[in-house]
Amino acid sequence: MKTIYIPAYSRSKVNSSKILEISKNLPENIAIAYSIQYEEIAEEIKQIILSKKHKITKTIQVLGCTIPVLPRETQAVLLIGSGEFHAISLALETGLPIYILDNSNFKRISEKDIISLKLRQKSSYLRFLNADNIGILVSIKPGQQSLKKARIFKNSLKNKNSYLFIGDTINSKEFENFAQIQSWVNTACPRLDFDSSVVNLNKI
Repeated sequence: MKTIYIPAYSRSKVNSSKILEISKNLPENIAIAYSIQYEEIAEEIKQIILSKKHKITKTIQVLGCTIPVLPRETQAVLLIGSGEFHAISLALETGLPIYILDNSNFKRISEKDIISLKLRQKSSYLRFLNADNIGILVSIKPGQQSLKKARIFKNSLKNKNSYLFIGDTINSKEFENFAQIQSWVNTACPRLDFDSSVVNLNKI
């Protein structure tokens, strides 16, 4: 069966004067990131910001399962989208100031948000170190499938009982159905550690 992906674009209108006001708070060299539904809006905002002599180092779509590579001269990222899911992860992964523009709402991700995620990741890692029974999460979705890495990791665990859990959609609420699993190691979407107790394989 062939899968066809059809983007659903936001119908929000860009307020040029608001964007020009916001641009005063941005450094000269910025990258623009966007969720797919905001692609057209991001391009319009890019042209407005360019008119104020900002340098756009990169324009990139953000996906839940990828970590963007930005040019070295990038001083900050302006994320066009909703929610803080991608923004906090971007802040942690890039070490750059991350600004979110959601319609007319503009804010910067705070250090408090980043520290909170770091503490959650540390807690998950410590849980893994002390666990005897490990669940290894594997997705079959294109772009997320890492079964080979999961098997290699499983074979490397000498003093722990480990089990592969393979599925299409990974729902952290289902973890409670496996009470014997003391720690979950994720090989699928790296953003799973944002709102659950999993530890990503690349953090071990």
